[in-house]
Amino acid sequence: MLVVEDDDAINRSLVGSLSDAGYEVRGLPDGRGLEAELDRFRPDLVVLDWMLPGRDGPALSRVIRARTAAAVIMVTARDEVEDRVRGFDAGVDDYVVKPFATSELLARTRAVLRRAGVTVGTVQVDDLLVDAGAARVTRGDAEVDLTATELRLLVFLAENRDRVMSTLQILTQVWGYDDYADNLVQVHISALRRKTEAHGPRLIHTARGLGYVLRAPR
Repeated sequence: MLVVEDDDAINRSLVGSLSDAGYEVRGLPDGRGLEAELDRFRPDLVVLDWMLPGRDGPALSRVIRARTAAAVIMVTARDEVEDRVRGFDAGVDDYVVKPFATSELLARTRAVLRRAGVTVGTVQVDDLLVDAGAARVTRGDAEVDLTATELRLLVFLAENRDRVMSTLQILTQVWGYDDYADNLVQVHISALRRKTEAHGPRLIHTARGLGYVLRAPR
């Protein structure tokens, strides 16, 4: 994922929030070097400010469309119909109007990536197989029946296997907001453990004071 934003504080905030949600993110201050970065990094999505020095957001969106299959979310204070039409005509997939909440940007990011068909493939951890595209989880020869929220949580942990994910990262990515909800993550982790451990040893571990990690038994 690529963030193009000339305000340094906003750029760092966007990169940090998207990184905390589990995405690999790079930031650019403007459109200089965009073509090289697109060729080198090949992002699935570009979060693009409208008002940039040099080439503006719509002009850069056309560049992105011409060189990649990346989706584009435009971040702008301009919310007139004419501005939106100009952006859509330039290939923009969605808008976030300033000021905005982090949860809205993350929700729109997930929706745009879903529409673009960007999904995690099949991930295997020990004998646990997580197929996000088919919404199917197996442990050995056994099917593991999960709710939609449990599946999203397990997919997120599987995408980040062997990495400790904090409660904030999980809330932001799985539930789409960063306000802490007492025991929400813990309750769903407990449910996942109960269902997956019915067919084998523990795979979802607690890193005390840090978060949770999905990894094979040592």
